Amino acid sequence: MNTKVKTMTTVALITAVICVLGPLAIPIGPVPISLGVLGILLGVYILGMRNGTLACLLYLLIGLVGLPVFSGFTGGAAKLLGPTGGYLIGYIPLALIAGWFVDRFYQNIPLQVFGMILGIAVLYLFGTVWLAHQADMTFRAALAAGVLPFIPFDLGKLAVSVILGRAVRNALIRAGICQTGPAPELM
Repeated sequence: MNTKVKTMTTVALITAVICVLGPLAIPIGPVPISLGVLGILLGVYILGMRNGTLACLLYLLIGLVGLPVFSGFTGGAAKLLGPTGGYLIGYIPLALIAGWFVDRFYQNIPLQVFGMILGIAVLYLFGTVWLAHQADMTFRAALAAGVLPFIPFDLGKLAVSVILGRAVRNALIRAGICQTGPAPELM
């Protein structure tokens, strides 16, 4: 099998993993605890920045057309434009930032973790600004509702993604499907 087919298959599989994890959520207020962040972090750890971001974009497109892949098994444009839509859109900079750090510093786990934390912070910023605007909340209230309760959970997801993502990516490297630096492009 040639490299492009292997890469496309791997991107499709990671997109499917994100689609399975994304809807799994615990409603605790206006923003649910979702495994979507875990899916995105695993995706970029395994695939790297370009292809991990592509898997993220495919996930968002699948949800946009109405398939129930967002938290609570929802989908559609209304979810992306609703109060929690900023967190979903924030997956894109999360994937870009975390993936860049994973690609550039594959042998340096502390720098990878820093990049993932930075990506999550940007995700929080997108989501908080959007939640405050859509729900007519102050920034501080949106931060309290949409970020502070999630920090411990997201740090746990980050740890799982480093441990599991590294194991999977190393297996893919041994199989010749992935590499330690930036992953091969589809085009």
